[in-house]
Amino acid sequence: MSPLDVARVRSDFPILDREINGHPLVYLDSANTSHKPVQVLDVMRSYWERSNANVSRSVHTLGTESTTLYEDARSKVATFIGAASPDEIVFTKNSTEAINLVAHSLGAGLRDGDEVVISEMEHHSNIVPWQLLCERTGATLKWFGITDEGTLDVDESLITERTKIVSVVHMSNILGTINDVSRIVARAHEVGALVLLDCSQSVPHLPIDVATLGADLIAFTGHKMLGPTGIGVLWGRAAVLESMPPFLGGGSMIETVTMARTTFAPPPARFEAGTPPIAEAIGLGAAVDYLSGLGMAAIHEHEQEITGYALKTLADIDGVRVFGPGSPDGRGGTVSFDVAGVHPHDVGQILDDLGVEVRVGHHCARPVCARFGVAAMTRASFYLYTTTDEIDALARGVEQVKKVFG
Repeated sequence: MSPLDVARVRSDFPILDREINGHPLVYLDSANTSHKPVQVLDVMRSYWERSNANVSRSVHTLGTESTTLYEDARSKVATFIGAASPDEIVFTKNSTEAINLVAHSLGAGLRDGDEVVISEMEHHSNIVPWQLLCERTGATLKWFGITDEGTLDVDESLITERTKIVSVVHMSNILGTINDVSRIVARAHEVGALVLLDCSQSVPHLPIDVATLGADLIAFTGHKMLGPTGIGVLWGRAAVLESMPPFLGGGSMIETVTMARTTFAPPPARFEAGTPPIAEAIGLGAAVDYLSGLGMAAIHEHEQEITGYALKTLADIDGVRVFGPGSPDGRGGTVSFDVAGVHPHDVGQILDDLGVEVRVGHHCARPVCARFGVAAMTRASFYLYTTTDEIDALARGVEQVKKVFG
């Protein structure tokens, strides 16, 4: 593994040359969405210009090319996360759709008295679908809490013989915590429950191998890993996907159709009704090529260095409270903080005036904000193109916030 050449990496991202309000762009919002390198933009443009056609429907040249490119992207994603087969990769619109797919499909068999276990650390996308499922079926929703240090408070007794599904986040989008899910997976499998992991933040930033994780299903999204919006992934063990009924009905997901009844195609086609996001999947494949070429271990090492630098830099500013683990060990490149006496929206506005782009609000994780007694947080999130100079710009911006608000 060679150290990441961040200057060379940055040269692949045209948007990083922009100025905002007369200042160089400092983009610290990659947990929200990442930027796209020219390698991804060029592949998508080439597809639209040279091979655009629908997939799995035509025998003509363009249709064949399009189908090949689409299925090649599936194979690339499978290899990237260590899936046993490309057939274990279901393309969705995003992580939210992937989680809803599981909730509707697996959840169809739940009954009154069954249990679903999540955590207080979840993105709303991994809370609301399960709430809706429990309302429909009469199942009970339970959850792990969060410690003062920002880690999961794993009480294994919460998972009982009645537990059917456990769905928890692998890396928090607001606290940056990378959860050790091994105990949760082991306990869930002990009682016969299935485990879904929300890997929206971990797959873009860490070396991920689904066999090592041990879960039955994982969900992640393309736009957080240098790919386009509109494309997400549900990975599932083949036996689990085979056991799941369809989520949507329509073209491409069928085996045979008569006026009396329909039989369904095997996974992944069973879950990909209608025309899929073809160019977006191809763009995701190009993003996987780019990340693989750099090496996920090198990317993670760089982000740990940046995160450690950010944690120390923010800790040196009076009045700043950082949420989540206090060291880069066990956390990813996401740091949420509070500036005493200043609403995060005001923090974000002043930072934007200086060209520093962060996210403010509850980050679709309102229960986490409530757990730490704040209405909202300011979040800086990093990626392979983040530099220490940008962290210094963030610190200067926070000092400016304090000066403006006294």
